[in-house]
Amino acid sequence: MIDIRSDTVTRPSKGMYDAMLKAELGDDVFGEDPTVNLLQEKCAALTGKEKALFVPTGCMANQLAVKSHTNPGDEIICESEAHIFNYETAAPAVISQVQIKTIPGDYGEMNPEDIRKHIRTMEYYFPKTSLICLENTHNRAGGTILSIRNFKDINRLASERGIKIHLDGARIFNAMTGTGISVKEYASLVDSISFCFSKGLGCPVGSVLCGTMEFIQKAHKWRKILGGGMRQAGVLAAAALYALDNNIDRLKDDHKKAKFFAKEISELDGININIEKVHTNIVIFSSGKFPKNELIKLLKNKGLLISSGSYENLRAVFHLDVDMQDVYNAVGIFKSVFV
Repeated sequence: MIDIRSDTVTRPSKGMYDAMLKAELGDDVFGEDPTVNLLQEKCAALTGKEKALFVPTGCMANQLAVKSHTNPGDEIICESEAHIFNYETAAPAVISQVQIKTIPGDYGEMNPEDIRKHIRTMEYYFPKTSLICLENTHNRAGGTILSIRNFKDINRLASERGIKIHLDGARIFNAMTGTGISVKEYASLVDSISFCFSKGLGCPVGSVLCGTMEFIQKAHKWRKILGGGMRQAGVLAAAALYALDNNIDRLKDDHKKAKFFAKEISELDGININIEKVHTNIVIFSSGKFPKNELIKLLKNKGLLISSGSYENLRAVFHLDVDMQDVYNAVGIFKSVFV
């Protein structure tokens, strides 16, 4: 079975398993796991932030950021298709007691002038706009990369208005690999950044949140409150360290697989896709020939797993456990269904 539902389906390589088995361990709740501490120091240096916090999931990282940047009754701004708004189970309302103002973007990229129009003025009956959330790469837009110009323009606006910026950088290394712009440069334009180890980097578990010392102290407290404190977590941190050392440069291979796949299926009658917007490892498309649930079932019966995307869309995600022969085979399966 070829599984291109998500880059979260990857399993540790032998090298990663070996690193996990050899990890030095301690109790991270006491701050005594040397491997976790090493990972956090490395991530802080990588992003240029003062401190980092290892957490179980990307969702927790984002929600810790929202909680640590806001007060109850505030309003946060994010793009209408953002992960924080669509896939985190209304957590900002539940955990932080904030409401979300969504702004439609162009393939995930919000226009700064649209943001400016929706920043609340100071009348007492309005909530305070305290945080802008960005997502790079943007999942529901198809793994698109937000331009560095967009980051700079939003940074300038937020600085003028005293608003914090959090970057959901779950796949930030895909953005870095696709543009050559360092994670540190992206991070310099935001107040906090999170990224995942369990997607393209191939780890079984884990994300990290980076920011100022004061910000991470708040996030650390809330990690405990939300049950995210782990004990001998070095076994997981070792996988993340291995991934940072070995699995970043190879992300460009996933991008090549995605672009090849997108080009090939774009030539099939009944496939709707914008191949110009396939920037990284995610391909979003729709079918004018089959209802999407029917197509998912047809492909599964032939040995190919894809996932349901937003609205009428379908999604294919390329990763380190899918080689080029798998991609050729996936294209062949599509042709057998559509031709």
